[in-house]
Amino acid sequence: MEALMGKSAAGVSARLLPEYEFAEPSRGSSATVSGAVFNLSTTIIGAGIMSIPATLKVLGVGPAVALILAVALLCDVSVEILLRHNNSGEAMSYASIMAESFGRAGATVAQACIVLNNVGILIMYLIIIGDVLSGNQSEGAGHLGVLQEWFGGHWWNSRSAALLFTLVFVLLPLLLLRRVDSLRFSSAVSVFLAVVFVAISSTMALYALYRGTTRTPRLLPDFSSRASFYELFTAAPVIVLAFTFHFNIHPIRAELQKSSDMTKAVRLSLILCSVIYATVGLSGYLLFGDATMADILSNFDRTSGFDVPPLVNDLVRLSYGLHLILVYPLLNFSLRINLDGLLFPRLRPLPNDDTRFVSMTLGLAALIYLAAIGIPNIWILFQIFGSTTSVCLSLIFPASIVLRDVHGIACRRDKMMAATMIALAAVTSAIAISSNLIGSIDSRK
Repeated sequence: MEALMGKSAAGVSARLLPEYEFAEPSRGSSATVSGAVFNLSTTIIGAGIMSIPATLKVLGVGPAVALILAVALLCDVSVEILLRHNNSGEAMSYASIMAESFGRAGATVAQACIVLNNVGILIMYLIIIGDVLSGNQSEGAGHLGVLQEWFGGHWWNSRSAALLFTLVFVLLPLLLLRRVDSLRFSSAVSVFLAVVFVAISSTMALYALYRGTTRTPRLLPDFSSRASFYELFTAAPVIVLAFTFHFNIHPIRAELQKSSDMTKAVRLSLILCSVIYATVGLSGYLLFGDATMADILSNFDRTSGFDVPPLVNDLVRLSYGLHLILVYPLLNFSLRINLDGLLFPRLRPLPNDDTRFVSMTLGLAALIYLAAIGIPNIWILFQIFGSTTSVCLSLIFPASIVLRDVHGIACRRDKMMAATMIALAAVTSAIAISSNLIGSIDSRK
């Protein structure tokens, strides 16, 4: 009976899923471990790094660093689950693993979560790029962008015009690439730019410590008010979202010369990104203290009142804005491929259909651009998607695959770990969503 279920599920997955499902991984695969590490690290770092200092402000240094390490360990466990089940069956994507375990409905739910999660993240990317170039007028008195500081306020450097130019002339050529490994060089540059950001912010924090001008960080959360108590639970989804990269595991793995190298690449990426997150979080919080904003790039503003040299301000913001521009196509790759699997599951592979490929790429770019113009703040998106789609992709779905165990490879310890992951994820998400609602109600009173 189990054999019949396995064959049936494998048949469902073979019919369902994206183009790398139909590729022969050993044929023409030229990706290396270093390329996989760059692509995975780029996927992880993304916009999450911008809100890590704000989580230290909310949680305090100790709990925030502990949470970063705990989420990284849980992600390592969940990725190991996905890779182990991938090796045991015929699945070649996240959604097809869900199809093996839960049929067509499981694959559809996984694809829908990836689409919603990546749309939200890409909207965040454009919001931050807009903040860098044209400022953000939604936080207090507002903050100027680099273009306004250099050239003054004009229609051509407004938020809508700057983002449209960036999307059409910088991002679109990268979005039209059809293999994920084609992005390895842009991913390497983006990781380098993230390291530059870490180096600059760390140097500034050390210099401020030397001069005695750092803000004294809190080691533990602030329980002084009801609102601050609720904020504690909204910070956890931010960390979960910052480590959500599971949707890119399979397309990157499919292009490796040796698929067994994927575990090494994942662990190297998680270690690198955990160090980057902790370093940037502590440096940003030391520099700006309780004035740290949801998007820390807004703190690097000539009008912010902090003693940051103008050249450093511009270098920090531009380097990270360019980093996000280079990350954007990598997440768009998995977004596009899963959306195509949802809408056109029985058509030929997307890269082989020029009309479908180009129209879907342009349609997604237009949708995300319009949303980024209309949504002012990334913290809202971090809370929403971190509490829902990200926690499903990172924790709940992998744990559910273990409990279902269609290949009969999970031991008792695996199932206990899976049940614990689901319980933690469900309780944390429920509290975070409730806290968001209560906080919104309290803020309107």
